[in-house]
Amino acid sequence: MTARVLERFLPDEEASALFGEDIAVALRPGDVLALKGDLGAGKTTLARAIIRALAGDPALDVPSPTFTLMQSYDARIPVHHFDLYRLAAADELEELGLAEAAQDGVVLVEWPERAGDALAGAVRLQLHESGEGRLAVITGPEEAMHRLERSVLIRDFLNHAGEPRAHRAFLLGDASLRAYEAIATQRGDRCILMNAPERRDEPLLENGRPYSHIAHLAQSVSASVAMANAMRARGFSAYDIYAQDLAAGLLLVEDLGDVPFLSAEGAPVAERYLAAARLLAAIHGADWPAELPVAEGLTHRLLPYDREALGIEVSLLTDWYMPFMAGRPADQTERAGYMACWDRLFTRLEAMEQNLVLRDFHSPNLIWRAERQGFDRLGLIDLQDALLGPAAYDVASLALDARVAMPEALERQIVEAYCTARAAQGRPERPFDRAGFDEAYAICAAQRNSKLLGTFVRLEQRDHKPFYIRHLPRIRAYLNRAMRHPALAELKAFYRKAGFLTGDEA
Repeated sequence: MTARVLERFLPDEEASALFGEDIAVALRPGDVLALKGDLGAGKTTLARAIIRALAGDPALDVPSPTFTLMQSYDARIPVHHFDLYRLAAADELEELGLAEAAQDGVVLVEWPERAGDALAGAVRLQLHESGEGRLAVITGPEEAMHRLERSVLIRDFLNHAGEPRAHRAFLLGDASLRAYEAIATQRGDRCILMNAPERRDEPLLENGRPYSHIAHLAQSVSASVAMANAMRARGFSAYDIYAQDLAAGLLLVEDLGDVPFLSAEGAPVAERYLAAARLLAAIHGADWPAELPVAEGLTHRLLPYDREALGIEVSLLTDWYMPFMAGRPADQTERAGYMACWDRLFTRLEAMEQNLVLRDFHSPNLIWRAERQGFDRLGLIDLQDALLGPAAYDVASLALDARVAMPEALERQIVEAYCTARAAQGRPERPFDRAGFDEAYAICAAQRNSKLLGTFVRLEQRDHKPFYIRHLPRIRAYLNRAMRHPALAELKAFYRKAGFLTGDEA
């Protein structure tokens, strides 16, 4: 197989600093980057740019480790800078702790040729004098090269968007394939870069289809473009889109602000949640066609949040949560009984009001903008997975926020704020059915929190993201609340028998 090679011409020191940012955004714990070049070729300059970008501090003092041999920095990812010029023998690397440094951090190595075979799996970057500047040539393992090539593609996207000197900083990588960067423009403004390549090469389930297709998750950034534009067209505060490359899965969008929806202590703020409930009522009072424009000749279709999508989500509980709790997989009888309960509940949901469902309408995707007025106080992000389904779903997502301990009294206030606003809309052709809503709310709350129990275990066990497990007691407590509705009596009995619910859990 031909080795992958990435080349980048660096005409000056500013280009080297920006290239350092491009590399830093692409690095992951465990990466080793071997920097090779003659004396004065710019190895330390590039290493310094990478370290400063990882630390988020462009003025960070980064001395050359020529005499200390190694210097460590507390950054977004711990970074360890080695200079092996004075290394007497390769076996001294063990004393320096290079292998240990690479276990949970990023390692940058100057003069890697003195390490012998110890850096066999490293990404190698060689700097060559080239005319008025330098040529950087990178080779390395396929997975790391894919990340670096993607990062260079993003730099080219920013250049074509009119931001050739934009500064990049990692912002967020969520539980999905998407990642986000904060972009500082030449004018000093801040934008957000959405990096969401089209879904490909997903594992297939037993029915021969990937999970994302069955659950109707967005396959490309076209869905983000369609939903953001549709929201703004109806007077809601979604992000404006400044540049887009739909084929590459890249968007440069408006920064809606950085004030979290929760308090500084991470607690729910009643004023904000009640405002979000009224916003949701206004969204549900608007008209949402199934076809939304994306670009000339291209539309995005809002798919139904149907029983297949709802069902594959709740199956995560038997696939992941039950083995985690019981220490054994669910048997066929348990799976069949579980899905039969849900199938009857989905039939009931189909008779309830259908509307726009954003699916994750909760604190991580709401930005509080206190200086604004009305609904403009609430910035909306993460819109791409929207469907047409049970109107109560997003109310349950908000009122039983998975990321925060929601007091029951505030949950009831949120639900009442939404219902009051919906009833006040006074649309004879779409009267608000409170009893039907209450039943749909309970079913949606049970469905969402059953899904989340399985999702959070899957994130821990399959994706090695253990911090989601801490939410499980709260999610079980939310399930207990939802199960109080008589429509869920059969499902509640099944959960009790299977040991999923053991009482009111805080």
